[in-house]
Amino acid sequence: MSGFQLRPATESDLAFARELTRSTMLRYYIRHDLLWLDEAFDVAWAGRENLLICQGGEALGFVSLSRDLRALYIRELHVLQAWRGQGAGTWALGQVLEVARQERRGLLRLTVFKGNPAQRLYERVGLQVVGADECFWRMERTTAAGNGASARGE
Repeated sequence: MSGFQLRPATESDLAFARELTRSTMLRYYIRHDLLWLDEAFDVAWAGRENLLICQGGEALGFVSLSRDLRALYIRELHVLQAWRGQGAGTWALGQVLEVARQERRGLLRLTVFKGNPAQRLYERVGLQVVGADECFWRMERTTAAGNGASARGE
């Protein structure tokens, strides 16, 4: 249906991911009086599993993942402006949820800036707010099949 694919990111994808993240998130950093540092992004990138969201060989966005014993964490999920609202984010969330299920991790977790409209997307695929701090909502959902909302598409 979608023609989307995930492919492992390489070092050559770092600049794309950094610029996409900065352009998407800088307004939230400014709003919450946080400092954006390219170097901090690069260090985080090196310690995570990074996957590009592609269609026909074109990079549309990326997702960055980490894990602990209980959960798979979405650390970053960004889609180019031109591709937002076309199902790429929903599709990627469904793929990540399936990874969590295959790895038998009981939870899928992420944080989202308060006021970020992406929160509605996360809620549509079954993530719920479970905590907060000054800047962020902490969201999670169980990964058991049939539990919670579907992450199959828009």
